[in-house]
Parts: sequence; C-alpha cells; structure tokens
Amino acid sequence: MTKWILLACAILSEVTGSMSLKAALGHPGWYAVTAVGFVVAFACLSQVLRRGMPLGVAYGIWGATGVALTAAASAVVFAEPITGTMLAGIVLIIAGVLTVELGSQHAARNREAA
Repeated sequence: MTKWILLACAILSEVTGSMSLKAALGHPGWYAVTAVGFVVAFACLSQVLRRGMPLGVAYGIWGATGVALTAAASAVVFAEPITGTMLAGIVLIIAGVLTVELGSQHAARNREAA
C-alpha cells in the first residue's frame, strides 16, 4: 500500500512542478516551486521502485496520470483548451498503461508458478 501512496505523491509533485513551470513564465519566483516539485517527484518515484514496483508500471502510471492531471489542471488554472483529439490521446495513454500493468501482473504470476 505504501508504494501506491508514494506513487500518488510522485504524481502530484510532478503535476505541481509542471504547473509551477507555466506560472514561472510570468513570475520567476515559481521556479523554486518547480524545482522542489520535480525533486520530490523523483525522490518518491525512486522509493516506489525500491519497494518493488516494476519500472515500466511505475513510470507508465506516473506519466499517464501526470499528463491527464496536468491537462485538466491547465484547463482550469490557465484556461488552456482540451480538445476531443487531446482527450482521445489521454484515453489511449491510459489504455496503454493499463495494458502494461496487466502484462506485468501476468509475467509476475508466470515467475511465481515457475
């Protein structure tokens, strides 16, 4: 359970860093928040890996969820558009990550059986 909480922290920190990067374009003080966000994100992600989550799964979930949340937050905070094509892309990314996760679980079961 701890690795999932850490992964959520990594995702939220990365989204915070990305959003702060956009904010820093107009107010350079936000660069400090950007740096802290990305450092915390990678620190949490490394702890997720240390606890045994496969890299492809952790990175895929981190990346896909980060893309989706950043796009949604950008639409709300910065009034950036989300088009149907963008939504389709986000759905495809999430479907790909789910496929990798299912494949990882299948591989783990095969290793345990052998």
